[in-house]
Amino acid sequence: MNNNTSKIKILVVEDEVLLAHDIIQRLTDMDYEVVGFAMTANSALELIDENPDIDILLMDIMIKGNKDGIELAEIVKEKYNIPFIFLSSNADKGVVERAKKVQPHAYMLKPFNDRQVQIAIELALMNFSKKSPQKELLKEQKFEVSENQVLQIKDCLFLKKNHQFKRVWLDDILYIQADNNYSTLFTSNEKFIYSIVMKKIEEQLPKELFLRTHRSYIVNINCIDGYEGNTLFVKNTKIPISKSYKENVFKLFPTI
Repeated sequence: MNNNTSKIKILVVEDEVLLAHDIIQRLTDMDYEVVGFAMTANSALELIDENPDIDILLMDIMIKGNKDGIELAEIVKEKYNIPFIFLSSNADKGVVERAKKVQPHAYMLKPFNDRQVQIAIELALMNFSKKSPQKELLKEQKFEVSENQVLQIKDCLFLKKNHQFKRVWLDDILYIQADNNYSTLFTSNEKFIYSIVMKKIEEQLPKELFLRTHRSYIVNINCIDGYEGNTLFVKNTKIPISKSYKENVFKLFPTI
């Protein structure tokens, strides 16, 4: 089980210290977790190695050192597969064309406001999840995301809570319970309630890890402690097995 916070973790790469601190303060005020900031590509790579669960990089294109932000993005894309947002005040055609080739997941032009930061983060997560890079780098990004959005990225689900995405590790989910148009994800120490039908969450769950046992329940197979009759036990919680799903349960658990 992972005990990490559900906050999205962001690494800031910016060589202007005052601007870096401004970005960090904005992100913190918006309830994101900033794992640190780097002024060069090499120090950024060191921080990535030290924090393997970084969710997003927000990086300036023009940074100090022997590699600029675009060269850093190439390494991040190839070696770490982390979504990244370009930050730049440079509208030079040559820079923009280079930036396009590395396929950023979002792009912010300086100066920016809190809303633009929020849009860029959500757009980056959406584009990364759908394997769709940001195409128009100098165009104003207008982005309205439904509160019912669910994204699977690597080993996590990203769901909206309090108007922004939160990260929930797949391994931490014990079971999911549906109640009309609401779904509740239960972990070992907390629960997440979302205004979303369970089917939308189910579509993003890996079938080898999660099993539907009832129209109102999906369980994490690895968290099943036992059974009795038509009931599964998941960490002392009784999960019903309905007739329509019983055969699938027995196929996956032939010893039952």
